[in-house]
Amino acid sequence: MSLTLILIRHAKSDWDDPTLDDHDRPLNERGRRDAPRIGAWLRAKGHVPVAAMISTAVRAAETWARLGFDTVQASYHHRLYHAPAPVMLGTLATARSDAPVVAMVGHNPGIAECAERLLAHSPDHARFSDYPTCATLVARFDAANWSDIHWGTGTVLDFATPHDLR
Repeated sequence: MSLTLILIRHAKSDWDDPTLDDHDRPLNERGRRDAPRIGAWLRAKGHVPVAAMISTAVRAAETWARLGFDTVQASYHHRLYHAPAPVMLGTLATARSDAPVVAMVGHNPGIAECAERLLAHSPDHARFSDYPTCATLVARFDAANWSDIHWGTGTVLDFATPHDLR
């Protein structure tokens, strides 16, 4: 059996209001444009999640909403807010066992490290290592359960940034 992970960094956020707590920052105009582009790209490629695990940060939740997967069951996890890679992997291990395709929306630097460590081989993409806002990796794992996913076992199916889709 195989499982597919869609790993999405939140879209570009707004820094205009210095009184907002980091957790509460929304997307800026570019972020509001980029997230639907990534959602359309995922659908066009046939990468549609069955479940999603989202950071509770406003910008992550807004990214998820703008991707356009309204019928997908999403769960929100405070531990994904600026989570390091091991916490992200641990959270993924708790994903629904009946969901063969799971999306996760998180933050750098953890999401870049998680993507790098999950894969057997990184994609040939100039922006993979810095994982810019709304960058999205689709990776397959030969595993029966999400708790069976380990570092270095993923195979890249796709990777894109919003810039690639303009």
